[in-house]
Amino acid sequence: MSKVLKGSAPTDSEVILGILNNSEVVLERLYVAYFPMVMQLIINNNGSADDAKDIYQEAIIVLYNKIKSGDFELSSKLKTFIYSVCRRLWLKRLNQMSRFDGDIKDFQDYLPVEDEVEKQTDRDLQYTKMESALALLGEPCKTIIEDFYMHDRSMQDICERFGYTNADNAKTQKYKCLQRLKKLFFQHN
Repeated sequence: MSKVLKGSAPTDSEVILGILNNSEVVLERLYVAYFPMVMQLIINNNGSADDAKDIYQEAIIVLYNKIKSGDFELSSKLKTFIYSVCRRLWLKRLNQMSRFDGDIKDFQDYLPVEDEVEKQTDRDLQYTKMESALALLGEPCKTIIEDFYMHDRSMQDICERFGYTNADNAKTQKYKCLQRLKKLFFQHN
């Protein structure tokens, strides 16, 4: 499988045609493309990674069966459809497990599917932009930012690692690096 196929989300028509033609490659790409969105939904709503895998698998089976039966009519983006099916399946399971006291219909008003998918897509875009800005930042700033924010290293550790005379100097450098990162991030808007 090529890297392009592996890393890109299939188009809606590719998925439908792929399922009709029994393409395992399309199903794999579909799984990779939208599973993180479903994982976040489930984990944020009292679920686990295993729950997310189960729900996503069930949703793909629903999609597969609908397409194969010939009565599938896509009235939104496929991503929205999958999210909606996963959300309904998860709410149903929560209701069955009594982790959720209310009625599913009550809950639907608070989480419009399109808004949640759009928020997740925006968040993914922001993360991608931040990764790009961080890659352009250069050393030592990139490592200082990563050490402090991603690896939870103290300013004293960073001071010693980079040879600054004291933690305050390291903190000043981190601030300057953060300002450069912000500038790079907002230039890519």
